[in-house]
Amino acid sequence: MHFQITTSICRKWVRKGSRPKVKSTPGRKNAPYSGYVVPSTGQLIVTKPGWFNYETVIASLREFIAEMGQGPHLTIFLDNAPWHKKAVRLVQGEAWPEYQDIRDRAALCFLPPYSPDLNPIEQCWRITRREVTHNVYYKDIASLTESLDQYFAKYRDPNPKMASLCSFKHKD
Repeated sequence: MHFQITTSICRKWVRKGSRPKVKSTPGRKNAPYSGYVVPSTGQLIVTKPGWFNYETVIASLREFIAEMGQGPHLTIFLDNAPWHKKAVRLVQGEAWPEYQDIRDRAALCFLPPYSPDLNPIEQCWRITRREVTHNVYYKDIASLTESLDQYFAKYRDPNPKMASLCSFKHKD
């Protein structure tokens, strides 16, 4: 996910007849984040790649696996971004030996195409934008990153808010 420094404007409760203004920084600077939500606990694990490519995906997978420690074999679901596809091809498809550590601890699976509603981390990004970046002015990338890091730190430990993103309610 790339969180833009440009202020995103969305609905907000204001006094009737008022015309609120939200300052915005011009430009296309952004703060890239990659993340994982552990369904059983709601633990949020976030990494900050410089950019997204297969190498940063592999580094992120290794960070996540290390964070999870020695436990059961993991199943990690990825969306269909090109950099995810190449990483999975190298790790599982071509089974390069330098990625044996990932294969030993995790199976990598893809979500169906065009299904962000099935991806808990997409829901996390949506909530983060709503609670941290919408209608807020950030003068520089450092202040945006600081706010995001503080927000993500709250959910690093097991918590019900992120765990709820991994459950589905059946409609009768």
